Amino acid sequence: MDDLNAIFTPGMLVRHPDLPEWGVGQVQSNVSGKVTVNFRDEGKIVIDSFRVGLLPVFDG
Repeated sequence: MDDLNAIFTPGMLVRHPDLPEWGVGQVQSNVSGKVTVNFRDEGKIVIDSFRVGLLPVFDG
């Protein structure tokens, strides 16, 4: 399996593809296929990069 979020580094903004109600999140860390994201409307969540491909946000 591929790490779907390998390109994300701390500080980058992302959205969860299946949960838009979480709003924009900021990547906190990306280690060994686990991405920790602090979502504006949901809080801090750990994403499994082998199951969910986050969407980059370029417009904040």
